[in-house]
Amino acid sequence: MTDEKGNKTAVLLPIKKYNKMIEQLEDLHDIKLYDEAKRDDDGARISIDEAFKIIEEKRKAVK
Repeated sequence: MTDEKGNKTAVLLPIKKYNKMIEQLEDLHDIKLYDEAKRDDDGARISIDEAFKIIEEKRKAVK
């Protein structure tokens, strides 16, 4: 969508495409949080369950 000067102002998407895009962004965010959790562990190994716990805590802090 554009304004009267032809500047792009908005995008119209089918809801299915929008939902898919949001899902993919959430997946990318989870990957970023996982990478941060691995990097923050200063060499110590953590279980996948612990990594997901850290991810969830960080995700809740963002919302």
